[in-house]
Amino acid sequence: MPLNVASDLEVKPWQDQLFELIKGSDIRQVCYVPDAGHARLIARCKADPQIRDIALTTEEEGIALAAGAWLGGQRSALLMQSSGVGNCINMLSLIRACRFPMLMLVTMRGEWEEFNPWQEPMGSIVEPALKLCDTDVVKVTEAAQVVPAVQNAIQLAFGDDRAAAVLLSQKLIGRKVWVK
Repeated sequence: MPLNVASDLEVKPWQDQLFELIKGSDIRQVCYVPDAGHARLIARCKADPQIRDIALTTEEEGIALAAGAWLGGQRSALLMQSSGVGNCINMLSLIRACRFPMLMLVTMRGEWEEFNPWQEPMGSIVEPALKLCDTDVVKVTEAAQVVPAVQNAIQLAFGDDRAAAVLLSQKLIGRKVWVK
Protein backbone atom coordinates (compact mmCIF):
# COMPACT_ATOMS: atom_id res chain seq x y z
CA MET A 1 0.00 0.00 0.00
CA PRO A 2 1.50 3.39 -0.96
CA LEU A 3 2.26 5.85 1.80
CA ASN A 4 0.27 9.04 1.94
CA VAL A 5 3.08 11.37 2.98
CA ALA A 6 0.81 14.37 3.53
CA SER A 7 -1.50 12.56 5.94
CA ASP A 8 1.40 10.76 7.66
CA LEU A 9 3.10 14.11 8.31
CA GLU A 10 -0.04 15.74 9.67
CA VAL A 11 -0.30 13.20 12.49
CA LYS A 12 3.21 13.90 13.79
CA PRO A 13 4.21 16.91 15.90
CA TRP A 14 5.67 19.73 13.81
CA GLN A 15 9.10 19.20 15.36
CA ASP A 16 9.19 15.62 14.05
CA GLN A 17 7.94 16.74 10.64
CA LEU A 18 10.73 19.31 10.60
CA PHE A 19 13.34 16.66 11.45
CA GLU A 20 12.09 14.44 8.62
CA LEU A 21 12.25 17.38 6.22
CA ILE A 22 15.83 18.18 7.26
CA LYS A 23 16.86 14.54 6.89
CA GLY A 24 15.01 14.18 3.58
CA SER A 25 16.71 17.33 2.26
CA ASP A 26 20.14 15.75 2.77
CA ILE A 27 21.17 18.18 5.49
CA ARG A 28 24.11 16.40 7.14
CA GLN A 29 25.26 18.98 9.69
CA VAL A 30 23.04 20.73 12.21
CA CYS A 31 24.66 23.28 14.50
CA TYR A 32 23.06 25.01 17.44
CA VAL A 33 23.43 26.80 20.73
CA PRO A 34 21.27 24.73 23.11
CA ASP A 35 17.71 26.09 23.19
CA ALA A 36 14.53 24.74 24.79
CA GLY A 37 12.51 25.71 21.69
CA HIS A 38 14.70 23.47 19.52
CA ALA A 39 15.19 20.73 22.15
CA ARG A 40 13.14 18.04 20.39
CA LEU A 41 14.74 18.75 16.99
CA ILE A 42 18.22 18.79 18.53
CA ALA A 43 17.56 15.46 20.29
CA ARG A 44 16.38 13.88 17.02
CA CYS A 45 19.49 15.14 15.18
CA LYS A 46 21.80 13.89 17.94
CA ALA A 47 20.19 10.45 17.79
CA ASP A 48 20.61 10.12 14.02
CA PRO A 49 24.00 8.71 12.96
CA GLN A 50 23.70 10.30 9.49
CA ILE A 51 23.47 13.83 10.90
CA ARG A 52 26.41 15.47 12.60
CA ASP A 53 25.18 17.66 15.44
CA ILE A 54 27.51 20.43 16.54
CA ALA A 55 26.99 22.43 19.72
CA LEU A 56 28.28 25.97 19.30
CA THR A 57 29.60 28.39 21.90
CA THR A 58 28.05 31.30 20.00
CA GLU A 59 25.71 31.50 17.03
CA GLU A 60 28.03 33.28 14.61
CA GLU A 61 30.21 30.15 14.60
CA GLY A 62 27.30 28.55 12.75
CA ILE A 63 27.76 30.89 9.78
CA ALA A 64 31.39 29.80 9.41
CA LEU A 65 30.38 26.16 9.88
CA ALA A 66 27.81 26.48 7.08
CA ALA A 67 30.47 27.91 4.76
CA GLY A 68 32.86 25.06 5.58
CA ALA A 69 30.16 22.43 5.22
CA TRP A 70 29.22 23.77 1.77
CA LEU A 71 32.86 23.90 0.66
CA GLY A 72 33.16 20.29 1.84
CA GLY A 73 30.11 19.23 -0.17
CA GLN A 74 27.54 19.01 2.63
CA ARG A 75 24.38 20.87 3.53
CA SER A 76 23.93 22.34 6.99
CA ALA A 77 21.37 24.18 9.10
CA LEU A 78 21.82 26.61 11.98
CA LEU A 79 19.32 26.41 14.84
CA MET A 80 19.20 29.41 17.15
CA GLN A 81 17.07 31.62 19.33
CA SER A 82 16.15 35.12 18.22
CA SER A 83 18.69 36.68 20.60
CA GLY A 84 21.40 34.78 18.70
CA VAL A 85 20.56 36.63 15.49
CA GLY A 86 22.08 39.73 17.04
CA ASN A 87 25.33 37.80 17.52
CA CYS A 88 25.40 36.91 13.81
CA ILE A 89 24.90 40.30 12.16
CA ASN A 90 28.53 40.88 11.21
CA MET A 91 29.08 37.28 10.07
CA LEU A 92 26.01 37.38 7.82
CA SER A 93 28.05 39.58 5.45
CA LEU A 94 30.14 36.48 4.68
CA ILE A 95 27.14 34.86 2.99
CA ARG A 96 26.60 37.85 0.72
CA ALA A 97 30.28 38.12 -0.19
CA CYS A 98 30.91 34.40 -0.73
CA ARG A 99 27.47 33.28 -2.05
CA PHE A 100 26.94 30.07 -0.11
CA PRO A 101 23.65 28.65 1.19
CA MET A 102 22.61 29.42 4.76
CA LEU A 103 19.52 27.88 6.32
CA MET A 104 18.54 29.32 9.70
CA LEU A 105 15.70 28.12 11.92
CA VAL A 106 15.11 30.70 14.62
CA THR A 107 12.98 30.22 17.73
CA MET A 108 11.56 33.58 18.71
CA ARG A 109 11.64 35.28 22.10
CA GLY A 110 10.30 38.65 23.16
CA GLU A 111 6.85 37.97 21.76
CA TRP A 112 3.66 36.36 23.01
CA GLU A 113 3.65 35.97 26.80
CA GLU A 114 7.37 36.67 27.17
CA PHE A 115 8.35 36.81 30.84
CA ASN A 116 11.85 38.21 30.30
CA PRO A 117 11.88 41.87 29.22
CA TRP A 118 15.53 41.53 28.13
CA GLN A 119 14.36 39.35 25.23
CA GLU A 120 12.00 41.96 23.78
CA PRO A 121 14.44 44.38 22.09
CA MET A 122 16.20 41.78 19.89
CA GLY A 123 13.01 39.80 19.39
CA SER A 124 11.33 42.87 17.94
CA ILE A 125 14.03 43.50 15.30
CA VAL A 126 15.02 39.98 14.18
CA GLU A 127 13.00 40.06 10.96
CA PRO A 128 14.08 43.51 9.74
CA ALA A 129 17.70 42.89 10.79
CA LEU A 130 17.86 39.65 8.80
CA LYS A 131 16.20 41.29 5.79
CA LEU A 132 18.79 44.10 5.88
CA CYS A 133 21.42 41.33 5.65
CA ASP A 134 19.85 40.03 2.40
CA THR A 135 18.16 37.08 4.11
CA ASP A 136 14.82 35.76 2.89
CA VAL A 137 12.64 35.61 6.01
CA VAL A 138 9.30 34.02 6.79
CA LYS A 139 7.60 33.87 10.18
CA VAL A 140 5.57 30.82 11.22
CA THR A 141 2.85 31.02 13.86
CA GLU A 142 0.99 27.72 13.30
CA ALA A 143 2.18 24.10 13.18
CA ALA A 144 0.72 23.54 9.70
CA GLN A 145 2.93 26.34 8.33
CA VAL A 146 6.27 24.87 9.53
CA VAL A 147 7.00 22.26 6.85
CA PRO A 148 5.93 24.38 3.84
CA ALA A 149 7.91 27.36 5.14
CA VAL A 150 11.05 25.31 5.76
CA GLN A 151 10.68 23.52 2.39
CA ASN A 152 10.65 26.93 0.71
CA ALA A 153 13.63 28.12 2.77
CA ILE A 154 15.59 24.98 1.85
CA GLN A 155 14.89 25.64 -1.83
CA LEU A 156 15.92 29.28 -1.53
CA ALA A 157 19.09 28.50 0.42
CA PHE A 158 20.38 25.49 -1.46
CA GLY A 159 18.79 26.24 -4.83
CA ASP A 160 20.01 29.81 -5.05
CA ASP A 161 23.06 29.87 -2.73
CA ARG A 162 21.53 32.46 -0.43
CA ALA A 163 20.46 33.00 3.17
CA ALA A 164 16.99 31.95 4.24
CA ALA A 165 15.50 32.04 7.73
CA VAL A 166 12.30 30.65 9.19
CA LEU A 167 11.23 32.38 12.39
CA LEU A 168 9.35 29.98 14.66
CA SER A 169 6.96 32.14 16.68
CA GLN A 170 6.95 31.95 20.45
CA LYS A 171 3.23 31.23 20.16
CA LEU A 172 4.06 28.11 18.11
CA ILE A 173 6.70 26.90 20.56
CA GLY A 174 4.69 27.65 23.66
CA ARG A 175 5.07 29.89 26.67
CA LYS A 176 8.46 29.72 28.36
CA VAL A 177 8.37 29.41 32.10
CA TRP A 178 11.05 30.70 34.45
CA VAL A 179 12.35 27.81 36.56
CA LYS A 180 13.92 28.74 39.91
